[in-house]
Amino acid sequence: MTDNTDLLRRIDRLESLDAIRQLPAKYSLALDMRDSDAWVSLFPEDVQVGGGKSGRKALRDWFDETMGQQFDGTSHHIGGHVIEFIDENNAQGVVYSKNEHETGAEWVIMQMMYFDRYTRIDGRWYFQRRLPLYWYATDLNKPPIGSRKMRWPGQPPYEGSFHDLFPSWQAFWERAGKAHDAPVSEPAPIDGFIDAMRKDHPLPRPRVR
Repeated sequence: MTDNTDLLRRIDRLESLDAIRQLPAKYSLALDMRDSDAWVSLFPEDVQVGGGKSGRKALRDWFDETMGQQFDGTSHHIGGHVIEFIDENNAQGVVYSKNEHETGAEWVIMQMMYFDRYTRIDGRWYFQRRLPLYWYATDLNKPPIGSRKMRWPGQPPYEGSFHDLFPSWQAFWERAGKAHDAPVSEPAPIDGFIDAMRKDHPLPRPRVR
């Protein structure tokens, strides 16, 4: 009888990839439709909310307050999604998001990405953590040229953290115009592309609006 262990492992990996890939899409749909119960169900029961609070109820309270006070409407468009497994029940990923926000008299567009951790509990995949990293936010009619590209109505402009997850951005500009003689790195392991790019770089602490 043929050993099906490897086949079952590969099927599980494919099913897990699909389940994880749907998480950001479900997140965006629930957020844009203001279904806070559906939105918080994408996180574990003991999700950490901040300020010493935890749990889906606390996260739902934050959602209802934030979405009710800041935005008249939103639309989140999911882009490229890199997913890598740490083990069979834990994974990490980077996913792009292009967002639109109706906020009072202004229509604010935003480009960002999330650095995610995913975990599987009782056979179901959840967000364990989402680290938002912003490039710009600005009125639709005001291109975000120059520095301090995070430009929300009624707030001083500030820098986002879009490029701070990986050290390559700063290194590129430091060597701009100079000879680059270092040998080309070997391709990263299949589940090691993100870590290979990060090079143990510390996590940024983005400013949240």
